[in-house]
Amino acid sequence: MSEKKKQLLIVTGMSGAGKTVASHALEDMGYFVVDNLPPTLLSSFWDLMVNSNDFTKVAVVIDLRMKSFYKDLINAVNSLEDNASVQVTTLFLDAANDALVARYKETRRLPPLVSRGGLLDGIVAERQILTPIKNRANKIIDTSQLSASQLKQKLIATFSEQQQQPFSIEVMSFGFKYGVPIDADIVMDVRFLPNPFYLPELRPFTGLDQRVANYVMDKPETKEFYQKFLDLLQTVLPGYIKEGKQQLTIAIGCTGGQHRSVAIAQQLARDLAKDYPVNVTHKEISRYTRK
Repeated sequence: MSEKKKQLLIVTGMSGAGKTVASHALEDMGYFVVDNLPPTLLSSFWDLMVNSNDFTKVAVVIDLRMKSFYKDLINAVNSLEDNASVQVTTLFLDAANDALVARYKETRRLPPLVSRGGLLDGIVAERQILTPIKNRANKIIDTSQLSASQLKQKLIATFSEQQQQPFSIEVMSFGFKYGVPIDADIVMDVRFLPNPFYLPELRPFTGLDQRVANYVMDKPETKEFYQKFLDLLQTVLPGYIKEGKQQLTIAIGCTGGQHRSVAIAQQLARDLAKDYPVNVTHKEISRYTRK
């Protein structure tokens, strides 16, 4: 029997996006957490840890406080991924520029790259430097709308007892006018479908209302699209499971996230729940109030 791999979680991302909260949450989950380790020492550090029986889950937090070493991070990750004794996962914590500006103003701190430029200039410069590692990350969490406790719960749901968690699906509706969810694995644009917004009798309601759902789902173009989309998902989902993915987020978007995306997401959640644990959320419904 082959020896079970030890787990290494690399936590990085934008300054102010929640890495401190993440490190505390991971400690609560039994991870040995090391903060601000230079990437050039990552491989050597892991060599020490792998020879100890006291550590099975290690999290390393790396940010631009060590900006002179940050360019070495991708090389270090590549090296560790070739190590048969370690399972490497990279978590990137992100947040929108306006959310980061608000947080820095509240704490009266400055981003690492602010010097002669303004606050936003420093954030933009940092985002540019971090793009390569963000593109390599296994998991991206957007903390723009998350409180500290909500981020902790999301981390627990994602990483606590990771090997024992069954595969699950998060189906989400959203509005493109408010931005695409950054943590979505699959994004489907349904803005080409007939829009109930233009019917005065349906406009005040959402896709949770049966009248709106019927209007969207009963259209011939919707039926054809939906069946093909469902067939595609049922084809690819076993592949995600085989590759070890434990949670898949499917985001369905329309213009405002009120009608079409909600109706499609609801139906998709019902159909996928026949074979998988499914949770459904609607990001934009709270923006609308019935009068």
